[in-house]
Amino acid sequence: MSPRDELDLSRVRTIPVADRPTKVTLSQFAPAPDPGAPVGSFDERLPDLLSGAALRTLLAKWVEARARGRVAIGMLGGHVIKTGVQRPLLALVDRGAFTAIAMNGAAAIHDFEIAMWGRTSEPVEETLGSGRFGMVEETPALMNRAVGEGAGRGLGMGEALGSFLLDARAPNTELSLLARAAARSLPLTVHVAIGTDTLHQHPSFDGAQTGLATHRDFRILAAAMRDLAGGVVLNFGSAVILPEVFLKALSLVRNLGHPADRFTAANFDQIRHYRPEKNILERPLQDGGQGLSFVGPHELWIPLVASLYLAKAGPAAS
Repeated sequence: MSPRDELDLSRVRTIPVADRPTKVTLSQFAPAPDPGAPVGSFDERLPDLLSGAALRTLLAKWVEARARGRVAIGMLGGHVIKTGVQRPLLALVDRGAFTAIAMNGAAAIHDFEIAMWGRTSEPVEETLGSGRFGMVEETPALMNRAVGEGAGRGLGMGEALGSFLLDARAPNTELSLLARAAARSLPLTVHVAIGTDTLHQHPSFDGAQTGLATHRDFRILAAAMRDLAGGVVLNFGSAVILPEVFLKALSLVRNLGHPADRFTAANFDQIRHYRPEKNILERPLQDGGQGLSFVGPHELWIPLVASLYLAKAGPAAS
């Protein structure tokens, strides 16, 4: 066979390493571990690169936003509530870290069951085959009743459920975001799609009342987003419902002339999903702001982020 042509490298032009742009320098490296350092300074032990830099940015923007009275929206998917992070989330609520919270229907169910019975999350694989999945009696009966009664009083779904837990003196109200928000008059909204939650399988379910209550919550969330400019949005674990709700509410408030732009958005989830990336971190920030993505288990991220925020925000004003 004849030899193949080979590129001659003798005339390749090189440049000095000092003239080459670089993305990583020693100044960005993490310091040596300090086992005695307080948890609240953990971010100072991280590299100033990638997620380490992103975490520092989020904390600075979030603390600054709340110090200046800016909006901070927290959004929670269902899986988050069953990873044992109620206390860190409630500590953030008590410190005023959020001006509003939004949940999907699954998150509300898990929160409600924790408040009432101290247990939640059934094993789907063990009950689906027999048709018993989602067929518990008490949860839908009480929640559907609470939503119906609340809708009749002009309440959104979140406030209706939180008020019900407080009035019923549920045994574990101190671990319920629904109850704590109702007690603090903090807007907490619940956003459902009919057919996605186990409440909708029950004979007590009233689609009209639920639709009325969750649509009222959509309007409450939109009102809470009117002054989002300079604020923060944190989505914990909602891959579909809340990213879609957020995008529509954002379009609505902008349509009405409110300055909901140039904010900081963060998404925390176990993997990257299309809708949070597009509907929270990218599309809303075309004209400015910053989107930050964090991947990992909620049971690690949320206690860490809560500890860091509380340490940097300092004690609540008296």
